[in-house]
Amino acid sequence: MLSILVVDDDETVRGTLVEFFETFGHTARSAATATEGRRLANEHAPDVVLLDLRLPDANGIVALDALLADDPELAVIVLTGHADVQTAVNAMQHGAIDLLEKPMDLEALAGAVERAAKRGRLQQEVAVLRAHARADESTAPALAPTLDDLINLAARNADAPVLLQGETGTGKGYVARQIHDRSARNQSPFVEINCASLSTTFFESELFGHERGAFTDARQAKRGLLEVAGEGTIFLDEIAEMSTDVQPRFLKVLEERTFRRLGGTTALRSNARVIGATHQPLADAVADRRFRADLYYRLQVLTLTLPPLRARPDEILPMARAFLMKGASLTRAAEDALVAYRWPGNIRELKNTLWRAAILAEHAPIDVVHLGLLGGPVAPASSEPANRLRTLEDAEREAIRIALAAHDGNRSAAARALGIARSTLLEKLKKFGL
Repeated sequence: MLSILVVDDDETVRGTLVEFFETFGHTARSAATATEGRRLANEHAPDVVLLDLRLPDANGIVALDALLADDPELAVIVLTGHADVQTAVNAMQHGAIDLLEKPMDLEALAGAVERAAKRGRLQQEVAVLRAHARADESTAPALAPTLDDLINLAARNADAPVLLQGETGTGKGYVARQIHDRSARNQSPFVEINCASLSTTFFESELFGHERGAFTDARQAKRGLLEVAGEGTIFLDEIAEMSTDVQPRFLKVLEERTFRRLGGTTALRSNARVIGATHQPLADAVADRRFRADLYYRLQVLTLTLPPLRARPDEILPMARAFLMKGASLTRAAEDALVAYRWPGNIRELKNTLWRAAILAEHAPIDVVHLGLLGGPVAPASSEPANRLRTLEDAEREAIRIALAAHDGNRSAAARALGIARSTLLEKLKKFGL
């Protein structure tokens, strides 16, 4: 059962909400002022606080700041009769978990409180993990234990949405896959879709599916990835680029677990776990009105920020050795160059650099000249004239040949091995005439 605190100057609202939550067996208390609310929160440590933005003794945002100053992991849902985008963004930036507009639908409120309580528990566990990681800094690489523990935390809480943030190439797809593989959903499919790669209609068709005749080329019915995922995981890469036309439909999936195929009338159920990823803070997209604030609230139950590779120098060589092709090795000078480089393309750049270097080295130890970092030269291959340097395009073509051969021509597997999207591989196959 939950402990809930209602902070609202309207006596009717307080009485109604307290009675409503008590019928479910929860413990509910109420306060008419910000001061009284803060005192009760300190005394009783509620799981969730419902906070009105208009109070007689303080602005609601000031009251929110005070509550979170006392308990940074406290789950606070803001209530307002004047909801707008700016209010939502302001409350979110100050730490609110959700924002509901009055008059409230009690069933929706109950669901919001359950989600807020779950997220509050996650935040408390995250805080403990980070505290342990800081305590172990002297014996473990910076950041790594925390990230691995957070992956395990996300895997254990297999129903909670996850938001992955980090620069391009920091391994968001890999982390999403790790969360799935370590979770109880790992016997069901892991499916992914890039929100920026398709037009709105084709994206909706991929995600929700379509019925025959739903649009011009819909010659037969098709299951969407939400159906294909089943009890598994759906990974939405570049979720900040999701069309504003699609966002309301996807919000319904998160809130009600139902959707319809394009052109369909039958409500289908989705039990898939949602993981979203973005290379920019999603709050920025909300502030720019490119992304719905209410959808952001549903997604950010557990947010993992992946640090860039330049912030993890101790991990560069272990990663590099793991990425090396079978039989390849690095000279000491090459190792020093890898650690010294800034890696603007992060893990993806490291992986592709090593693929190219191994090809250029042709079974010899990889040296600095093979890496081609910082605009340096690319080594010549022994099978070509000594006065001709192989271009990056030559190396790229050869890497694609090797990847396709290693995976028996399977283009999806080759693309994963190369660290690029399948669509990018198809473009390069056409470019190189392969």
